[in-house]
Amino acid sequence: MDYTRLTREQLIAHLEERDESERGGIRLTYKGQTPPWRIARRVRPRRQKIEAELCVGDEADQDCNLIVEGENLQAMVSLYKYRGQVDFVLTDPPYNTGRDFRYNDKWDEDPNDPDLGKLVAEEDGSKHSKWLRFIEPRIWMMREMLRPSGVLAICIDQRELFRLGLLLDGIFGEENRLAVLNWQKSYSPRNDRGHVSTATEYVLVYAKNEPQSQTNPLPRTDEMNARYRSPDGDPRLWKPGDLTAPGSTTHKGMIYAVQSPFTGELHYPTPGRHWSSERKNIKSWLAAWGSKYVERDLKDGNPPALVIKDAPLPGEAKFSPDNKVLAAARTEAERIRDKGCWPAAHWRDGGQGTFGMKKYLEDVRQGKVPTTFWALPHGNDRNRSRRDRRLLRPQVRQEVPPPRRLRAV
Repeated sequence: MDYTRLTREQLIAHLEERDESERGGIRLTYKGQTPPWRIARRVRPRRQKIEAELCVGDEADQDCNLIVEGENLQAMVSLYKYRGQVDFVLTDPPYNTGRDFRYNDKWDEDPNDPDLGKLVAEEDGSKHSKWLRFIEPRIWMMREMLRPSGVLAICIDQRELFRLGLLLDGIFGEENRLAVLNWQKSYSPRNDRGHVSTATEYVLVYAKNEPQSQTNPLPRTDEMNARYRSPDGDPRLWKPGDLTAPGSTTHKGMIYAVQSPFTGELHYPTPGRHWSSERKNIKSWLAAWGSKYVERDLKDGNPPALVIKDAPLPGEAKFSPDNKVLAAARTEAERIRDKGCWPAAHWRDGGQGTFGMKKYLEDVRQGKVPTTFWALPHGNDRNRSRRDRRLLRPQVRQEVPPPRRLRAV
């Protein structure tokens, strides 16, 4: 092939084909597929007219808020000066139900043709390839509009879910897929369905560059916070936390017994776990309950235990609640317990339980991580199922304002 005779676009197309063949992996191909950037470049920007009577707020407010009415690909091309500045794009494309999607075959040659085309019928054998030809350049433009930390959320149902997912993986990269959200649109099954009644739809969420994106937590609920109390009068709310960690096979030196000053019993980490802090810290936390601790080899195959100095161990002849050393240790531990505001490392159940660590509410992440399933909050109302979710960063510009109540805050 004589590359010197190729136009710039022909040369780019040839290099793209070569890169595709060398890249390997799964690729989505369909009839009439055209590189999306090539289509977007051919779309002519439209002249923008400001309707003064529809404007709200002062000039500063109007500068940072904009509603554009028009075909979305043409609108984004017309707003190309904002390329790389958009935080969040929420788009609600036609679901290709046979009643909501129009396609103009002329767009394959001229994307500027103003005719919206005919409805693509459900029985149209090319309905999926037409939908992909329609949606791919628009998604490509949406990605171009996003800033490096920006995020796209696109609503869809089961008809095009899998093809859209492959398309987004190709444009954004699988590594930038943040979530496939399932939102419940109805409680009751529809008896007009022959096999399985559809109760959910989907929101596919992709970051332009996942390491730079930020997802805010949802507000903590009263139920979550109610788990934190202060039975000892500690000015900070807390709940019992664990003082062990998984990984016993790799941390054998951190598996040993400790002796309770309340009961004299020996406590080990739960099988499969080990103490989560260094021995010197564990020893210091034990001593905070009023007794001196020393190391003693129990011949149990573990490192030396931390036991109360001069105290007998369970199974030994002198082991008894009336033992002078054990009684003194118990009295001092009960005094510290009854005084209140216990040490952070404490004996649970009033001294009768295991050795644990306080987990303070103020140290917990102030929010809860969103999940991928959004249940219908109440009522069998389709509109209520478009639930508000405080997921993403502020300064939102929506390229396609959808009817859903999904929003970024």
